[in-house]
Amino acid sequence: SISLAMSTSFLVSGRRVFLALDGRHGIRNTLFGSRLVSVPRRSIIDMSYSSHFMDFKGSAIPSSMKKLVVTRLSPNFRDAVSLQTVPVPTPGDAELLIRNRFVGINASDINYSAGRYDPTVKPPFDAGFEGIGEVVGLGLSASAHYAVGQAVAYFGEGAFSEYIVVPAQKAVPVPGVKPEFLTLLLSGATAYISLKRLGDLSAGETVLVTAAAGGTGQFAVQFAKKSQCHVIGTCSSDEKAGFLKSIGCDRPVNYKAEDLHAVLRGDYAKGLDVVYESVGGEMFDLALNCLATRGRLIVIGFISGYQTPTGVKPVRAGTLPVKLLQKSASVRGFFLPHYLTEYREAMRHMLEMYERGELVCEVDLGETAPEGKFTGLESVFRAVEYMYSAKNIGKIVVELAHPVSSKL
Repeated sequence: SISLAMSTSFLVSGRRVFLALDGRHGIRNTLFGSRLVSVPRRSIIDMSYSSHFMDFKGSAIPSSMKKLVVTRLSPNFRDAVSLQTVPVPTPGDAELLIRNRFVGINASDINYSAGRYDPTVKPPFDAGFEGIGEVVGLGLSASAHYAVGQAVAYFGEGAFSEYIVVPAQKAVPVPGVKPEFLTLLLSGATAYISLKRLGDLSAGETVLVTAAAGGTGQFAVQFAKKSQCHVIGTCSSDEKAGFLKSIGCDRPVNYKAEDLHAVLRGDYAKGLDVVYESVGGEMFDLALNCLATRGRLIVIGFISGYQTPTGVKPVRAGTLPVKLLQKSASVRGFFLPHYLTEYREAMRHMLEMYERGELVCEVDLGETAPEGKFTGLESVFRAVEYMYSAKNIGKIVVELAHPVSSKL
């Protein structure tokens, strides 16, 4: 009799293959269908199987892929990150192998490359936070809930890669591989959950959204309008102001053409009930000073400081306790990983709204960028710089094109 020390399974051309290793004799037994076959010992994780490990379009998984790796800590993304060629990973029992079709660009990508989230983590480590694509491989347990060819999205470290292994429990099934769905993962969810939990929005209240035409600002504008609030949105061009009007913003303010302080003091003397703030520095100070009685300032970021050595621009915090007390106001921080218990419900609701035509998910693929559309991991560097030039309207997304070589 054979004493089995370890076993595993995977899919080959649509058929389940079970592998067992005999711990005493080093014999591997393969149960293919109903036949038990003894074969010479070899590694279970063997990419020679890739020629048989077919996805739903009939293209074999390659043995190698490209990904972006942080090799030195710096807020300068080009200096910190390098493009590398590595083996395609193999999914474990409860994992999915996803072929990325689109990856999202976030302002905090340079915070991550600067090592600001976890100082104990040292290079090298993988870059990127979110992606969407198809399942092209999966473990046995994962196959109970997912199938090869299924469209899924996810957020987690290492998204700037052509293929990625993701725990099945962290994946989000989506109706299709569309960049619009990608906009919801971080940008949409941040706006949805923060305004719901921290905004306490009521009909008729006045809401200021800073960087309103950006990836997350566009959603804050729309969710505040759905709560029947009056929405002011800051932006940096007339084109962005036009976009904001198209999604329901009551008062777009192009701060390059208008004095925001004068607008707020002149037209909104009673103050701001809620501020959705992502800029920091002077914008934070202005928003704080313009809060209404019982006003709420929600901080979801401070992009104006991310490129600095410290990562944050100074604010006038010396009198903060006095200002909050005088108005019974509050400053509330929001970091999405602290609200994951509400994430799936938020995604479900946003996907439903989009499918019903009730939510605009604006995508910027860089068609108007100087060097053209963002395609391939090589263009992630340009896309990050494009974000910090404040040219984007909506969520910046990079498309990853994969050649399909049919084997059918």
